[in-house]
Amino acid sequence: QVRLVESGGGLVQAGGSLRLSCAASGRTAGDYAMAWFHQAPGKEREFVGGIGWSDSAPTYANPVAGRFTVSRDFDSNALYLQMNSLKPEDTGAYYCAGRLWRVHIAAAEYPYWGQGTQVTVSR
Repeated sequence: QVRLVESGGGLVQAGGSLRLSCAASGRTAGDYAMAWFHQAPGKEREFVGGIGWSDSAPTYANPVAGRFTVSRDFDSNALYLQMNSLKPEDTGAYYCAGRLWRVHIAAAEYPYWGQGTQVTVSR
């Protein structure tokens, strides 16, 4: 069992930045890939980016490449999402998710989820 808790959401103007954090706890948290998903109002959750169980390079969804950076602290089992040049379409809930070993872009492949943190980007 892995427990995930997100923090760091808020209201920001377009062009601004936010940093989200996800704290993972559980006996085998280090064996899990961790990823960020974005759910815009009325839409399904979409993959943003993630890092696998080993010290592997992040994987990103194309729309955020170059604006968002995913990083992971394996010592503390924490995942971060640095979001720069935010756009109004980035508004929505951001969820941290976990699955064994490797990152997957499909939300259905992740059995563990945090409660989400809200990001609102104003024009």
